Amino acid sequence: MKLTIIATTILLLTSFVTTAKAENMSHLRQLLSTKSCQQCDLAGAGLVTNNLAGAKLERANLAGANLSQANLAGADLRGANLAGASLNGANLTGADLRGANLAGTDLRSAYLTNANVSGIDVSAAYLDGAIGIPTSLGTADDFYKWGFANWQKNDFAGAVAHYDRSISLNPKFPGVYLARSMAKFRLQNDRGAIEDAMVAERLYFAQADREGTQVAQALIAKIKLASQPTDTNINPGNGNMVDFVTGLSSMLLKFF
Repeated sequence: MKLTIIATTILLLTSFVTTAKAENMSHLRQLLSTKSCQQCDLAGAGLVTNNLAGAKLERANLAGANLSQANLAGADLRGANLAGASLNGANLTGADLRGANLAGTDLRSAYLTNANVSGIDVSAAYLDGAIGIPTSLGTADDFYKWGFANWQKNDFAGAVAHYDRSISLNPKFPGVYLARSMAKFRLQNDRGAIEDAMVAERLYFAQADREGTQVAQALIAKIKLASQPTDTNINPGNGNMVDFVTGLSSMLLKFF
């Protein structure tokens, strides 16, 4: 009798698992063939580099799915569960992410330009290197942090873009002006670098931050010296100047 019960239980469990897998595969086939799979169970699905532009995935379960470098431009992901999913390098330009669950979601290097992100929480998501992050998704500190991550990767243009957003949220944050000055200098925008360093100097002075004021003044002097056409020994690629600018990175870390 016991053996019969055990055998029946195993049979039922096997049948349940097989059915569940069949349903998931059915959902996956539906998505790939029609680009429409609302409320589908696609948890853990492998969709790397797939072209899902304009896909209708409202309230779909994509927890743990691998969507790295997938094209999701204009996709409807409202209310989708993307917890733990990888969207590393994915194209989410113009995608609708309202109400999506992004807990632990990997959005590094993803493209988020013009994405609708109303009502989503990215505090537990990974956004380092993401492009076009809407201002509403972060604080001035967040954009400063993301900009510094770009700086560390020598992506100075990306760093400036994040610093711009940080300043738009908090125009009295001297550390961001100092950081943007350094990034602009590495982009050979000496005039912009000096202007930002001067703003940083004024803000540090107003805040009675002696160390910050002195660092900003030193940076201004170094950039002016480097921009002199008669001095061929100091330029953005010169070791001494690069070492000086890179050395200031330790000061920027204190704002994290």
